[in-house]
Amino acid sequence: MAINEMTDLDDTVQRYRQTLADEFVNGNPRPFKALWSQREDVVLANPFGPAVRGWERASAALDYASSRLSDGEFSGFERIATYVTAELATIYEVEHGSLRVGGGPLTAFDLRVTTTFRREDGAWKVVHRHADSINTASSDGPLRTT
Repeated sequence: MAINEMTDLDDTVQRYRQTLADEFVNGNPRPFKALWSQREDVVLANPFGPAVRGWERASAALDYASSRLSDGEFSGFERIATYVTAELATIYEVEHGSLRVGGGPLTAFDLRVTTTFRREDGAWKVVHRHADSINTASSDGPLRTT
């Protein structure tokens, strides 16, 4: 991969984080959604519901999630892994911060997040995001209740 393509990816990841932190968790999904592919193979899996596929459904799910969030602040993005080819890049991070959900109390959060970017028309676009709050070991595995 050329150095300028890596720089483009780094810039996209920075914009992704910035729009997530400044806009999305404060009720404005538009700048964050602008970084997404609008193709039908887009997948979003977030804590507000089951995974959805296709831009129309992902866009609606992003709107809903953002509408439930307010007073969001991020304290960090902990990069665990990065996998990059000329056409695809996947990052695995833990996002740390605090926010309100549905007007509730300000609550700290840690989300484990996998995001995949794809080159489309010379730009990196988000094609997959999976986020959940499982960050502790549990002998209940997939049957955990907390």
